[in-house]
Amino acid sequence: MTRKATAGKATLFGLRIAALLIAGGLAAGCSNQGNAQPSWTAQPDTSAAASSAGSTGTPGSAASDPAAGAATAGPTTGGPTTAPASPGPGATASAWKTFSDPGKTVSFELPEEWIAQSLSPEEGTLAGALRIEVKKQDGTFVAALRTGLPPSASECAEAARRPYTVVSSVPVEVPALAGEGTIAPHVVFRVIQGYRYFGSYGITNIVGGADGQACELRNVVRGPDGKGDYSFGDVGALKAFAPDEKVAPAKAYDTLDQAAKYVAESAEFANVQRMLMSLKIKN
Repeated sequence: MTRKATAGKATLFGLRIAALLIAGGLAAGCSNQGNAQPSWTAQPDTSAAASSAGSTGTPGSAASDPAAGAATAGPTTGGPTTAPASPGPGATASAWKTFSDPGKTVSFELPEEWIAQSLSPEEGTLAGALRIEVKKQDGTFVAALRTGLPPSASECAEAARRPYTVVSSVPVEVPALAGEGTIAPHVVFRVIQGYRYFGSYGITNIVGGADGQACELRNVVRGPDGKGDYSFGDVGALKAFAPDEKVAPAKAYDTLDQAAKYVAESAEFANVQRMLMSLKIKN
């Protein structure tokens, strides 16, 4: 009996030691993984090796939508919902550069090999408006920054509303006008449901829609008085496209899980998100 009790205690002690070793190994693995590639933070370092990961989410359940209600650091939604925030991939571009317009009114970081090009602003924009397109080195469109946009509103009939999901939402510090129908600015990736799941990334401070449904999800920030609104994303407004409509540069998925996987695992999204988070606008 004494030998059995002694052996039992030794086994229990060994299991405790093994558990501690496993926990230590996991912690070391996380540390090594963080050093393996550059990543980003909500306010990214201007160096090529900015350090910590941001927050994304995957479909699950929550109570409110940070792009249409409470502004939180992690993603939540008001319709089809998202799970608690979890780290996404680090930005993988090995070197970054900073773009600034000649008047130094806007600036943002982008991967060294990407191209930022100034174009003529659209008709109807305010004086001093800018339009800057970002493309990959092969010419693939990534995002457009548009400033000096006139305020606009759109009607949304009950029958035209579609369920939407906020897959990723991270607060960002940019100038914005607070008021009815707005929240604190967020960099978001949202999906609206049609014949497929259509996804889009951008910066917004405009409420998405009531009860997790909307006619369109606008990647627009209400700018300070006299400055106009501005947009930085792949499309200015995301909607449920018809089968005969062109979807690009928005994205389309067969399932919500595919959209969540793009956010959680795609190096492209990690780089885009860091770029959007780095936006600076002179008041």
